[in-house]
Amino acid sequence: MNRSGKVDQDDIMRARNVLLASGRRTPREEVDAYRVLAQVGPASYLPLLAKALQRLSYDTGSGKKHAACLALCEEAVAAARAIDPAEPARADVLYGALDSCQRELYDLGRRAEGLAMRAEMLAIGRAQAEPSGNLVVKGLHGWAAGLSEEGRYAEAADAMTELVTAILPDGTDVPGDGSLAWSLLEWIAALHDAGRSGEALAAFETLVSMEAAEAANDRGPMACHLHSLIGYAQMLDAHGRGERAVLVRHEALALLTELADSGERNSWRSYQASFWAVLLTVSGAESDRPAPDGPRPPSGAVPMWWSPDTRRRYFDSRHALREEVDALAPRAAEDPDRHLAELVRLHRVLTIRSAVHWEQRTHLFAERVRSLFDEGVALAHRLAQHDPAGGRRRLARALIDRSTFHCAAHEFGPALDDFRQALSCLGEAD
Repeated sequence: MNRSGKVDQDDIMRARNVLLASGRRTPREEVDAYRVLAQVGPASYLPLLAKALQRLSYDTGSGKKHAACLALCEEAVAAARAIDPAEPARADVLYGALDSCQRELYDLGRRAEGLAMRAEMLAIGRAQAEPSGNLVVKGLHGWAAGLSEEGRYAEAADAMTELVTAILPDGTDVPGDGSLAWSLLEWIAALHDAGRSGEALAAFETLVSMEAAEAANDRGPMACHLHSLIGYAQMLDAHGRGERAVLVRHEALALLTELADSGERNSWRSYQASFWAVLLTVSGAESDRPAPDGPRPPSGAVPMWWSPDTRRRYFDSRHALREEVDALAPRAAEDPDRHLAELVRLHRVLTIRSAVHWEQRTHLFAERVRSLFDEGVALAHRLAQHDPAGGRRRLARALIDRSTFHCAAHEFGPALDDFRQALSCLGEAD
């Protein structure tokens, strides 16, 4: 552009030559060209500029961010906003630009700004859904996760209820779609966190029924049905439904016995391990006590849906937790009355965070965390010997945790042994 504010014709020619030239052009060359051309042909080039800026901000091939990632994302949003509102493509271009920008804001810890962008994305989704009659509103899922991380559990539960209701219009007929399980898990956790226990348990029963049907029709792993039964029983116990929990655990025992005898009927990929890890965050929420000065991951959501700063904070905490556990161990040995129960609790938090961390990073996760589950059972055994009245339930929980770990690792025989011992601790053995 020259001093009069007009775009120089030579700049326009160079920009067009870059785009028309044969051979591969760099993201930087694309951005520079579209910046020039967007000034003379905004309708044609502003959408292309917004998308090129997003590509330049983050190289998906190398997994590396540009040094000026946020500035590029903000420029992409500005370019998308500048598109004529009458343009049909504007909403999708702006949604994509906002999505890239909110991720970077969260990565930098600017959570309020990131959540505000998620709210704008949801508004776009609602505006698009209304004329189309589509009940599944784009952006609702990310909005719910953001609310949950901020401790706004009632709003998160309402958002997830809206989302799941759209997927299940009558609330009862469950389509044969295994991907629905992820939404149900988040819905259950959101309702539970919001204190809506009756709805949470009803939602969990829906998940159990769906997983049972999936397994029976060979559309999903039997192990996922098993994990859902065990998680359901734990939530029933947490809400004073002990008699029902006993029945559900015996149903789980029968299924686990079948798995130990003959294994899965079909070969599945690592889906069931991811399912286990997410349920572990739900059951582990009662033991966890997140720091008051930061966000808490939305239990029930796969880590890829957590905001970047939350994910980093949660997983990085493993190192400090390991130090706390190691420092508390000698005090628990000297004064078990004061420290042993807390050591058991803290070790469980470490185990769950480590299991979720490694499960999403390697199919060899079992070898990374096996010793932690063994240590947890050993500590719970000490507590049960020291305090039989309260310790036996803690031992049962540690055994069930290790049993589900064995299932995730396809070790159904050891899983059955642990589960039977857990039922014995609970006084529920046959």
